Amino acid sequence: MDHVGFDREDYQAFKANDRPGPIHMLNLIRLREQADYEDGRTATGAEAYAAYGRDSAPIFQRLGGRIVWRGRFEQTLIGPSDEQWDIAFIAEYPSPQAFIDMQRDPDYREAVVHRQAAVADSRLIRLATTGGGDTFADPA
Repeated sequence: MDHVGFDREDYQAFKANDRPGPIHMLNLIRLREQADYEDGRTATGAEAYAAYGRDSAPIFQRLGGRIVWRGRFEQTLIGPSDEQWDIAFIAEYPSPQAFIDMQRDPDYREAVVHRQAAVADSRLIRLATTGGGDTFADPA
């Protein structure tokens, strides 16, 4: 099953977890070769995702968002070998509300049409920052 958008139940759970402080969102994106626009326009998945990035950037930045990490997929060592990602990054929002506000913004809703057309599969994983360290275990 491919995952392109979130469902109502997951979004309600996200909104209910309104803890203070920043959140990080791990984004893993697999693009379509050809974008799938409802209005029939043509573009590659990469072109459509670039349009999403361009059009959503002002809203993301106005709400205090920033990209804190970006990487290029090389290999899955543990996990399904067929899960390969074209784009991987972590976006930081100053609060859960900032992410919610972005979803509600009318200009963002226009930009997200490009994301929906571009993306074949994705993962969007909310993370709480716990700091760095010298070990793999989180010192409680």
